[in-house]
Amino acid sequence: MKKRYEIKILGRELAVLSDAEDEQVANVVRFVNEKMEDIMQSNDELRTVDVAILAALNISEDYLKLKGVNQDLCEQLTHRSEKLIQLIENAS
Repeated sequence: MKKRYEIKILGRELAVLSDAEDEQVANVVRFVNEKMEDIMQSNDELRTVDVAILAALNISEDYLKLKGVNQDLCEQLTHRSEKLIQLIENAS
C-alpha cells in the first residue's frame, strides 16, 4: 500500500506516494539531492529546472550502465549454468 511522504528536494517541499520503506525513500531523496547539489556546484547560474533535467540525465545514464552490466552478468550466469548442467548430464 502506498504511503504519503513529505520530502524536500533542493529546498522545495513535495508530497510523494511510494510503496518503499521509509529508509529507502530517505536514501532516494538524499541521492537525488546530492546529484543536484553536485550539478549546482559546477554551475551556480543554472535554473532549478535545468539542474533537475541534468540530474535526471546523469542518473539515467548511471542506471542504464548498471542495467547493461546486470544483463551481462545474468547472461554469463545463464551460460555457466547451462555448461554445468551439461557437464553433470555428461558425467552421469
